[in-house]
Amino acid sequence: MAFRDLREYIQKSEEIGVLKRIDGVDWNLDLGALSDLYRRRKSILFDKIKGYPAGFRVFSNILATEAQQKLCMGIPAELGTLDSVRFLKNKFATFKPTPPVVRKTGPILENVLSGDKVDLLKFPTPWWHELDGGRYIGTADMVITRDPDDGWVNFGTYRVMVHDAKTTGIYIVAGRHADLIRRKYWAKGQACPVAVVCGEDPSVFIPSHLSVPYGVSEYDYAGWLRDKPVEVVKAPVTGLPIPAAAEIVLEGEIPPPEVETRLEGPFGEWTGYYASGQRNVPVIRVKSILHRNDPIITGVSSGLVPSEVRTSLSVSAILWNQLEQAGVPEVRGVWAMEPAGFTRMYAVSIKQCYAGHAKQAAMAVGGCRQGAHHSKFTIIVDEDIDPTIEDDVWFAVASRCDPATSIDIISGCWSDPLDSRLEPEKKDRGEYTHSKAIIYACKPYQWIDKFPPVVRSSPELLERVKEKYKGTLSDFSEAELKRILRAKVVK
Repeated sequence: MAFRDLREYIQKSEEIGVLKRIDGVDWNLDLGALSDLYRRRKSILFDKIKGYPAGFRVFSNILATEAQQKLCMGIPAELGTLDSVRFLKNKFATFKPTPPVVRKTGPILENVLSGDKVDLLKFPTPWWHELDGGRYIGTADMVITRDPDDGWVNFGTYRVMVHDAKTTGIYIVAGRHADLIRRKYWAKGQACPVAVVCGEDPSVFIPSHLSVPYGVSEYDYAGWLRDKPVEVVKAPVTGLPIPAAAEIVLEGEIPPPEVETRLEGPFGEWTGYYASGQRNVPVIRVKSILHRNDPIITGVSSGLVPSEVRTSLSVSAILWNQLEQAGVPEVRGVWAMEPAGFTRMYAVSIKQCYAGHAKQAAMAVGGCRQGAHHSKFTIIVDEDIDPTIEDDVWFAVASRCDPATSIDIISGCWSDPLDSRLEPEKKDRGEYTHSKAIIYACKPYQWIDKFPPVVRSSPELLERVKEKYKGTLSDFSEAELKRILRAKVVK
């Protein structure tokens, strides 16, 4: 579903009962703690924040529920989790670039601040957790850059820390598209133009987390995903296209690291750890601030458990398509398991067709861009296991995996400095790799027909029971019933 802007999305979230409004909090730690309390339960709109005028707001846990993901990507509300992934899988297979539409003006131009008027401290930027090294205005942001050679526009999410009124840090892991782009400018002896969107409609924001191919603009992806082109305006300083209805945009440049770096971090990241510590990283010299009247910062309180469902549906759907494109047959489901820390643990359900089929699927996960980076565990299960029901996945691990023969360990896999398990010595020499475990939690193909049957009521029986005892089961939501009763998956 394409929203007019973030404000319409907030209104719709409130209508479906997944929004909490809280006034009068302190931006210093209290806002982050409250966001932690409501993680995966509700989004929160903070207003009248201590020390700031009413109307200068923060919207956290922006995609706190699966229902909100469905809203943003046009998934029918009645579909269960795996059917939602399947719906997106089929949609992604039909991708056609939908370029943005350029407008002359938009709400983001209601306030244009440049020169001495540039002041990042005017916004109620949160200090999210006690061990953070500062205030982070960029957590659920869109960092926009343009390739200097080919001209395509990229955006992704990278953390942005406020240093002072006119300077931020920006932490981008090596190898990310924005890193490759900025290095092209630096190689020419130039600063990299950049625009940081600090408040945006999630239906535009979602592609910043997806495995969009290099050279394809996330704007083209967002327009197609939401079935409506993104409306953009030309940013006055950088000329970069920015969403016309964005809330806050910081314009500036990233000078080469030999020109300027500053200490950045630590920051409690999506891995659940302070793994990257504090280090000198490039900065953004902010030349212009654009914002709407009564602006809203979008924020994410990362931590021990991921704060949001985020893009698990779309990430799973993309990986599913990549597996099929790699030639893996009979894939019945894919899930980016949430407890592992921002979708870095994958479960894949297959109908085994031949000896080696499970290993083929597992190796394909590691070879796909979506499954390769910072993913330490891949679990292969049979077709009778719904990978979105994580209790069932662990049941399969416990009962169908023989540790001595059903686990492969692969070394030298793609990681990054945020890996909490990366040895200090490897970090010091820039060797960002880790091992990967493949767990074959499926019936051995060689004697699959002799494997004991599972004790489980049939989907047909459970459906009859659900209808017959509606009153008795009134304490359960439809989603809970689907999980508890293992409702039949729609093919």
